[in-house]
Amino acid sequence: MTLPYIEIDGRRIAEDQPPYIIAELSANHNGKLETALRIIEEAKKAGADAIKLQTYRPDTITLDCDSDDFKIKGGLWDGRTLYELYEEAHMPWEWHEPLFARALELGITIFSSPFDTTAVDLLEGLGAPAYKIASFEAVDLPLIEYVAKTGKPMIISTGMADAEEIQEAIDAARGAGCKQLAILHCVSGYPAPAEDYNLRTIPDMIERFGLVTGLSDHTLDNTTAITSVALGASLIEKHFTLDRNGGGPDDSFSLEPKELAELCRDSKTAWSAMGKVDYGRKSSEQGNAQFRRSLYFVEDLKAGDVITETSIRSVRPGFGVAPKKLSSLVGKKVKKDVKANTPVIYSMVE
Repeated sequence: MTLPYIEIDGRRIAEDQPPYIIAELSANHNGKLETALRIIEEAKKAGADAIKLQTYRPDTITLDCDSDDFKIKGGLWDGRTLYELYEEAHMPWEWHEPLFARALELGITIFSSPFDTTAVDLLEGLGAPAYKIASFEAVDLPLIEYVAKTGKPMIISTGMADAEEIQEAIDAARGAGCKQLAILHCVSGYPAPAEDYNLRTIPDMIERFGLVTGLSDHTLDNTTAITSVALGASLIEKHFTLDRNGGGPDDSFSLEPKELAELCRDSKTAWSAMGKVDYGRKSSEQGNAQFRRSLYFVEDLKAGDVITETSIRSVRPGFGVAPKKLSSLVGKKVKKDVKANTPVIYSMVE
């Protein structure tokens, strides 16, 4: 079976590669271009593979309406209208060019989640190397088809989508020409409790859909994300901010620079530790092999003496015959004189 993979900006993303870490800038710019630029710089310092934006305006994602349908009830943004939230959270389109330029200068990949066709057109003009479909847009098949027609790699987040909806999104992308497709297991809670993640879903997704699969993680620490690597996650996306107490819409459930650096380090360690099925002696064990148990003479014996159960013992270190040979040696004679505290060697025994 050929291992599924995608490639973004020359970086191969697959289970046989270290996990691809995406730092989600989202609304954490808090209305300041300078903050957005600093977030990109800190993501690069932390070791992230990519920085991801969200490209929309309030009028391209919702309607300016304060009826009950458009009011948020409960949760982090309780009482606000969708338009008000997205007005505050959106990234001005004129910022995209300097952000793309800064990422290019720093050598970190930058791409975005478009929320309508005009956003795709803007990002195409900037040379975006890939696209991410947000969980809430996974049911927007016309948007998925429009993105697919760019010919760029696409990542679809599956929060709230059931297996049938995920398959529909995949079929829409494939049908419109997407050749490189990945999906992310996701829980669209902000923040989401770890127990909601059911990470055993990841290997099932890999088997069921046959795609590069990762995790969009909205928990408050790195445990869930790192665990996902052991279950086959090839990509990890986490919201990223300079200061979790910054007061922005997404700050409270985002990683700070030190935590992102830990995620980049520890997820790669987890991937490296997975390795392969191998029962052989490892390089780090070679020096310790001498401390395994083996058989030693514990009495002085003369040539021709019979080896008894009291004359040899299984002890450390490991320079003698293996302990499993003890019963086969008892009753045999030694060929020459032996001293106590010396290893049992086959050449000594008749």
